[in-house]
Parts: sequence; C-alpha cells; structure tokens
Amino acid sequence: MSSIATSDLRADGFVPPSPGDFNLPPIGPDKTFEFLGETHYLGVTKPMIQLVIVAGVVFLLFWAASRKRAMVPSRLQYVGEAGYGFVRNSMGRDLIGSQDFQRFTPYLFALFFFILFNNFLGSIPFFQFPTFSRSGLVYSLALLSWAIYNYVGIRKHGFGGYLKLMCVPSGVSPVMYPLLVPLEFMSNILVRPVTLALRLFCNMFAGHMLLILFALGGQYLIVEMSGAYVIPGVLAWLLFAIVTVFELLIQFLQAYVFVLLNAMYIQGSLADEH
Repeated sequence: MSSIATSDLRADGFVPPSPGDFNLPPIGPDKTFEFLGETHYLGVTKPMIQLVIVAGVVFLLFWAASRKRAMVPSRLQYVGEAGYGFVRNSMGRDLIGSQDFQRFTPYLFALFFFILFNNFLGSIPFFQFPTFSRSGLVYSLALLSWAIYNYVGIRKHGFGGYLKLMCVPSGVSPVMYPLLVPLEFMSNILVRPVTLALRLFCNMFAGHMLLILFALGGQYLIVEMSGAYVIPGVLAWLLFAIVTVFELLIQFLQAYVFVLLNAMYIQGSLADEH
C-alpha cells in the first residue's frame, strides 16, 4: 500500500475511511438536528439493535445451558459451565476474594459475555460492526461500573470512610496530603470510568478502521485501478484477513480486561486499606 501515491488514489476518487463511517444512519423514522456544524440523527441505529440482540442471545444461550442440568452435562451445559467457571474463578474469586466474590459473579459473568458477543459482531458477516466502537455506548457501561464499585465501597465503609480509603494513601506523611489527595481523588473517583471506557472504545474503533481500510482499499486497487495496482491490492486483502484473525483476539482481550478491571475496582472498594 505504501507504494501507491496518495495523490493518485485521490485523483481517481478513492475516499479513505474516516470516523464518519461509524455514524450510521437511523433505521426507520428519525429526526435530525445540527450541532457544531454537523448533522446528527435521533432514532434507532444499528448499534442499538445489536445491543438488544446480544442481550437476548446471552440470556437465551445460558438459560438453555442451565435449564436441564445433569451430572453428565450435555455439550451446551458444558459450554455454559465452562464460561461461568472462567469468569467466576479467574475474575471473581481470584481478584475480589473468597468472602465477597459470589454476590458479584452474576454481574461480572453477564458483563463479560455481553461485551464479548458485541465485540465479535465486528467480525461476523451481515453485522460487521463492533457495537462498542460507538463511544456513548461504552461510557454507559463504564458509568454503570463506576456506580457499582462506588456504591459497594460507600455501603461498607460509609461515605467519609470510603473517600478516605480512595483518596488518602496509607503510610504517607500528612505533609504530602495537599499534593496527593487531589491526585488520588482524580485518579480513583473521576478518571477511572473515562479510562475504562476509552480502552474498550479505542481498540474497537481502531481495529474496525483498519479492516475498512484494507478491505475497501484493496477492492479499489484491484477493481478500479487494475494493472500494476493489483499486487498491492491483493496484499491489502491479505492484510485484511490477517488483521481479522488478530482482531478476534483483541475483541476477546478487551472484554476480559474490561471485566477484570471491574473486579479489581470492586475489590479495592471492599478492601480495608490500600
């Protein structure tokens, strides 16, 4: 791709992918409004529908897996138990601790598979759009997580005790408090949901942007320009296949990291001191 002059591509009408490709139009009736020089839509969009579909799939899959439990599990029951055990043990028990993890396992379990299946939609034909490449949807999940771990911390320690736990480092001279307490407050109370959301959003956004670039760029070089441009076009499609496989791993890891951090934040809120 680097051997193709950018000016040649633009001259022949190639339009590279941009963040605007993620602003999908509404499905069905909608209203529009102007904000900061851009047209915005009010209506039901594809990512919204994907959220509902995935929520239904996750519920039905694990309901079916647990509906007819037996000592000798069926394949579906085995898959459900393996998924539950993975979240329960690696992210619940090992991080939150043996005394408190059980009551948070259902939340962590549902959150992990909800994010994972939504991420996988970016690589599934027909859908081919990662739901959480829309920042607003990710911030909603992050705010839910923020509300949960702050609530459990305040419930255990009280409001004042929780703020002290989060903002006052132990073993530090009070002389350093004017410097460290505001930093700890920003880091532990205000910034956490932002960084939690940005990590998932940026990875889904960047990965899908690469896929669009290699797929459409390769098609343009092969179909529209032909000739010597076929070779870099085929190379672009080869990179598209490689990135697709790599993206599946990223989609899993980002769901895992998001839930792992949730478990860590809950554990920190329940701890007696840091």
